[in-house]
Amino acid sequence: MFRLAAERYALLGSHVREIMRWRSPTPIPGAPPLLPGIINQRGQILAVIDLRLLLALPAAAPDRATRLIWLHHEEFDAALLVDSVDDLIAIDATQLEPSPANMPDPAQRLIRAIFRYHDQPVAVLDPAAIFALAQEAT
Repeated sequence: MFRLAAERYALLGSHVREIMRWRSPTPIPGAPPLLPGIINQRGQILAVIDLRLLLALPAAAPDRATRLIWLHHEEFDAALLVDSVDDLIAIDATQLEPSPANMPDPAQRLIRAIFRYHDQPVAVLDPAAIFALAQEAT
């Protein structure tokens, strides 16, 4: 589970390779703001995707809590820029509810399901949609 602005989001653990402390990526000339650059993590070059911008949230300056989540899906890998990482939790499939049909795009495309954690909604993001939207933005 991680935070963007005041909201909680989650990814399935099978898609997360590593949680990393924030470090400035190497900028790529001509890349959209959504892709602030690349990093080298354990010999792997990862594009950094700013999830705030992907979800149409205002940009935020990195701070001590900022993290990068190494996301892997099929043949794609990237580092997702998030405000903070809260916890690693186990969720039973019966706790997942479908996402509301009236959400605005791009949230509609990105949110796979929703569950409740301490009576607060948490949106489970779809890795395939993250990569597809990031690719459309370039």
